[in-house]
Amino acid sequence: MNSGVDRAAGDLRAALRSSIARLEVRNVPSALLAAELLLMHVLQRDRAWLYAHPEYELSTEAAAAYAQLIERRSKGLPTQYLTGRQEFWGLEFAVGPGVLIPRPETEHVIEVALERCGRRRTEPLRIADLGTGSGCIAIALAQELPNARIIATDISAVALDYAQRNAARHEVDARIQFLVANLLEAGRGLSGPPKNSFDMVVSNPPYVGRNDAANLPREVREHEPPEALFAGETGFEIYPALIEEASKSLRPNGIFVVEIGYDGADYVRSLLSAPSWSELIVTRDLAGIERVISTRFSG
Repeated sequence: MNSGVDRAAGDLRAALRSSIARLEVRNVPSALLAAELLLMHVLQRDRAWLYAHPEYELSTEAAAAYAQLIERRSKGLPTQYLTGRQEFWGLEFAVGPGVLIPRPETEHVIEVALERCGRRRTEPLRIADLGTGSGCIAIALAQELPNARIIATDISAVALDYAQRNAARHEVDARIQFLVANLLEAGRGLSGPPKNSFDMVVSNPPYVGRNDAANLPREVREHEPPEALFAGETGFEIYPALIEEASKSLRPNGIFVVEIGYDGADYVRSLLSAPSWSELIVTRDLAGIERVISTRFSG
């Protein structure tokens, strides 16, 4: 099999150049970035080191490992799954097959949640993160809110394993309880959280419609967990249950913060138009897309 990268030892510059060409031929998006990240991963060096040492000779073993990663990336496997990591909120998260890769736009959920906490950031807040995935939202909030206690749920045991490891790595695992659950259903037993006991509910739910699956990049469509991507045919199906769960979980004056898809704002607004919700704010992402809705529960 010709991977497009010489498996014999060669210099870094040549290996990087041929890898970029290989990825571009296969229409891999951001080919330069992918080639850099994979080489950084193999050599355990940063980008500045790569470009400061263009004539560095790769060992036969390093060249072979790099060639294998480039070949797998050329077939559509996400770079993050190949390196096992993704940055979010300035923190590094372990990721792999079976867990959604954190997106930069989800950082707006953290920004909005912290803004709506206001002066309460040092209080012992109780927070629920529904559909936690890699744990990125729960862990980022635990870092920013030093006295918060968080329950984070997901239907995927695989995702929760990653989330627990990420929480331990960032030393916030003592303040986050992870539950295999659909929303908070499994947490409502005798030892679980009582009704209306949370100060905040946050969520980045699945919001892609199966009708739109063909429009997703193949890296996403073919490799990321479908249960974390798709919410029925239209992508809106999860919001009624999610909002009902938030109303069951929040204290009076509690805050609900939810990420939405590019065309979901009007529908979610309509669900939050009841008298029990107030102070609704829609936040746009850097591309100008309505990305996060936050609102207050009146009880």
